Amino acid sequence: NTIPFYIFYSMFGFQRIGDLIWAAADSRTRGFLLGGTAGRTTLAGEGLQHQDGNSQLFALAYPNVVSYDPAFAYEIAVIIQDGIKRMYVDQESIFYYLTVMNEQYAMPEMPKSAAAGILKGMYKFRAASKPKAALRAQLFGSGAILPEVVKAQEILESKYDVSADVWSVTSY
Repeated sequence: NTIPFYIFYSMFGFQRIGDLIWAAADSRTRGFLLGGTAGRTTLAGEGLQHQDGNSQLFALAYPNVVSYDPAFAYEIAVIIQDGIKRMYVDQESIFYYLTVMNEQYAMPEMPKSAAAGILKGMYKFRAASKPKAALRAQLFGSGAILPEVVKAQEILESKYDVSADVWSVTSY
């Protein structure tokens, strides 16, 4: 099998090729759509027209599109492995949409037992360092914003003595 990967600007994809995506769905296409330069933090110097915050919402309108907004390389690997299995081994008539970024940030090691949560749509990326603090928060983030959520956790714990867990939301 040939496994197609179609890469486009995430902001423009569903708006500009939506009819082609419907045609692909109707013909039971299998493969991966990759929305590049996704997230509100990417390509800030090129203007707001490149800052995607809505393509994941557009993807909801297509019943056989499985949509993810991963933040880290290991999340992408888990999702692609699952996609190949579901589309080519299990023969499901679905295809995947992943938003991917061009941000430069550290790619951490995958937390133990994260794979199931990645595919379900959410998993605990980093536990609070002070789990018994009087004040506690749960921080959610996906895609390009997740590194900023990790920074927020550090600020809450160091400056305000608020314990916070960080959750990676890979799919809404």
